[in-house]
Amino acid sequence: MKHVDALRRYPVMIVCNDTLTLKPKKAQEADDSIQTLKSLLEKQESEEFFEQNGILHKYINGRELIVTPKAMETELNKLIHEKGHFSVGKTEEIVKQEFFIPNLTNVVKKAIVNCVPCILANKKTGKKEGFLNPISKESIPLSTYHVDFIGPLPSTNKSCQHIFTVVDSFAKFTWLYPVKTVSAESALEKLKQQQKTFGNPIRIISDRGSAFTSKLFNDYCDEEKIQHLQI
Repeated sequence: MKHVDALRRYPVMIVCNDTLTLKPKKAQEADDSIQTLKSLLEKQESEEFFEQNGILHKYINGRELIVTPKAMETELNKLIHEKGHFSVGKTEEIVKQEFFIPNLTNVVKKAIVNCVPCILANKKTGKKEGFLNPISKESIPLSTYHVDFIGPLPSTNKSCQHIFTVVDSFAKFTWLYPVKTVSAESALEKLKQQQKTFGNPIRIISDRGSAFTSKLFNDYCDEEKIQHLQI
């Protein structure tokens, strides 16, 4: 069935269309370069561009694509990417079905570079559990934390370039804390902040980064009677 095949191949555009229908026209009206093109079309026909229902389109390989206003490029790419956390290539492929954006590959990369779920999914956190010494899993939440740092990322207005992550091993719930430095001090500040709400875990699992092998971090774990496992 053709309509089923279309849903399977391009599900994101089906979801996005309703959200985006009213935006291109308004965004194009605020885009000077697009307004200039529209003015030229009023004086002379073009083989590349045409206006339909007040929205500027461009012919590319037999397709009629919406000319995307500059201010809408990032929002559009993020919206499409976050529907399935697609790769750059797949996100680009879906965008090109209905929208024209110059230098699309670079635009997509910039739009999704800070996608936290993708960063967490792609980050390697040391050796995988082996068959000889597997780490046992607790059957209650908030008993085991996996901690790590992500970054560097583009700086926030508070000069934070890294994220300290805390993952509950049982519930898989994740806390993300912006930090300025990858250090024991930064990690302990956020763990103490978390302690005020949830108390201490039974154990903390980390890699062997300098922040976690430091005397300061391990002294804290000893004082709070938290088992610290390094992998």
